[in-house]
Amino acid sequence: MRSQKKKMAKWKKITLSILGLFVLLVGSYVGYTLYTVNKTLNTIHQPIDRDFSEKRPEKVNFTKKEPFSVLLIGIDKSEGSVERGRSDSLMVLTVNPDDESMKMVSIPRDTRTEIIGRGTQDKINHAHAFGGVEMAIPTVENFLDIPIDYYIKVNMQGFQDLVDAVGGVQVNNKFEFSQNGISFPEGTISLDGEEALAFARMRKQDPRGDFGRTDRQKQIVQAVINKGASFTGIANLDNILGAIGTNVSTNLSTDEILDIQKNYKEARHDLEVLQISGSGTTINSIYYFAVPEDERQRLTSIFKEHLKIN
Repeated sequence: MRSQKKKMAKWKKITLSILGLFVLLVGSYVGYTLYTVNKTLNTIHQPIDRDFSEKRPEKVNFTKKEPFSVLLIGIDKSEGSVERGRSDSLMVLTVNPDDESMKMVSIPRDTRTEIIGRGTQDKINHAHAFGGVEMAIPTVENFLDIPIDYYIKVNMQGFQDLVDAVGGVQVNNKFEFSQNGISFPEGTISLDGEEALAFARMRKQDPRGDFGRTDRQKQIVQAVINKGASFTGIANLDNILGAIGTNVSTNLSTDEILDIQKNYKEARHDLEVLQISGSGTTINSIYYFAVPEDERQRLTSIFKEHLKIN
């Protein structure tokens, strides 16, 4: 199957990605302590040098409930920084309030495509290393031929900090493996932040590669959201918001995030996770993930229809 629909009864159980996590957790606490949340949102707000996508004539109007897209970027740097580095994860999320649905696709980091601004064919995850968000966004826009309205970027270290902030998580490991000197037995296991980061990053030992890693990331995110939205999570609010403020950046303003929570919340019940089909190839001794043109056009059509773009 190329896609899998997931229905969720409660929004705190939405399984998106480590990159959308802060929006979900922040949304959980708005009703409890708006002042504290606003301080965090102001800290992470980092606008970029463009008012709207070149592929969209006008900026999205959240009060009119127009569909929008977000590029979720995970950076493989440590040391509490969300500056330039190769993107460890790239996901595109679109939200349509009319049919109350969301669609998401994870773009494999080795996907070969044109790097906009350099005029070269390279791995898509190199775009951020070459030119930051300002190069990553147009590169993804060109690859999918859709506008990217907003971005959310998180340092992978923040992933570790968030797990520790909620007191660790439990996951169901599908097969035994070791990563970074840590052994992960098969079955239900408890993880602290360091262990969760290693668990989520493992790729080479997984027969599904990036797709298997994405599934592990989603599983940890679900566990963090469940604990973060619980009474225990509320008690650890300062630690959670501290981890977010240190490791996350976005061009979404405080008002825009609150507008999304207000006007788009029903879309949380219907998330369709799409998969990109392709094959591995080697060019000049370098491995790439090659996406056929018809597959790229298939995804483009799905997202354009969801965003109501002709």
